[in-house]
Amino acid sequence: MSIKPEAGHPQEILLAEPRGFCAGVDRAIEIVERAIIKFGAPIYVRHEIVHNTYVVNDLKDKGAIFIEELSDVPPGATLVFSAHGVSRAVQEEAVQRGFQIFDATCPLVSKVHVEVAKLHKEGYEFIMIGHKGHPEVEGTMGQLDSGIHLVEDVADVARIQPSQTTLLAVVTQTTLSVDDAAEISAAVKARFPQVREPKQQDICYATQNRQDAVKVMSPQVDVLIVVGSPTSSNSNRLRELAAKLGTEAYMVDDATELQESWFEGRTRVGLTAGASAPEVLVKAVIDRIRALGAVSVRKMEGIEETIKFPLPKGLRMNSEQTLEADGSRLHESGH
Repeated sequence: MSIKPEAGHPQEILLAEPRGFCAGVDRAIEIVERAIIKFGAPIYVRHEIVHNTYVVNDLKDKGAIFIEELSDVPPGATLVFSAHGVSRAVQEEAVQRGFQIFDATCPLVSKVHVEVAKLHKEGYEFIMIGHKGHPEVEGTMGQLDSGIHLVEDVADVARIQPSQTTLLAVVTQTTLSVDDAAEISAAVKARFPQVREPKQQDICYATQNRQDAVKVMSPQVDVLIVVGSPTSSNSNRLRELAAKLGTEAYMVDDATELQESWFEGRTRVGLTAGASAPEVLVKAVIDRIRALGAVSVRKMEGIEETIKFPLPKGLRMNSEQTLEADGSRLHESGH
């Protein structure tokens, strides 16, 4: 039985479409879950498999151990690289230490790595647009020993000093703000007119789709809630985008972080989730907002994402293991 809405409390929740898990996150989580079932706990994962507290804790409960240094992994163990990708130095160290390795790097990040390696052989230097310290940026920049220059904003573009400008290419972190990246790219092009740009932008389809949905939703709501962890780049960009569009916006790890004051005098609430946030968290947020008085939930029209990335070889299971795996899945459809 729904609660009768009180004056000044939310009455409708507008759900973004698409939201939540993308194909790269789905694949990364499934790699860890399957490895645990096939090879037994513990399975070691370098860095958080994806940037979501709930997902990481769930996998810890199932037998994953998250580490940053490969020296913390015992000899002969099974190791998974996170969805963000790793440097060549980390890859080489893992091979030297003799681990059984499964690479959960998102294929769209791997595509950037392949492009960097290919153009480097042709003599190119690179300008990378991204956030310093983010594991994806460290992984991409770590594909080369030198010749890759990080820019975080337009001001950085004026400061970098590549050794030559004839063969210069630009690459980007896959989870940036589409608009911010376009602005920085324009500054790069203005300073280095000959710069080579990617045939297709490096920002991934899921980041683009979720940002586009927020652009459509923002003018229609009084406040917007983004479900995502503080470390999630793409979730942070969703909140920032809504705020830039003039909509009050908050990001929460889960429903316990919602504050009643955010909804006072707000009739319609927008709700979305970053690409690493599971639908179970969205449902809990809906329940909490309903408890504050919302009586209806309406799903926006949006792009239906059907892309699915293949799993690495060596993780196929027999039918009995597959049934067990399906029972352990973090994923709920809800889309």
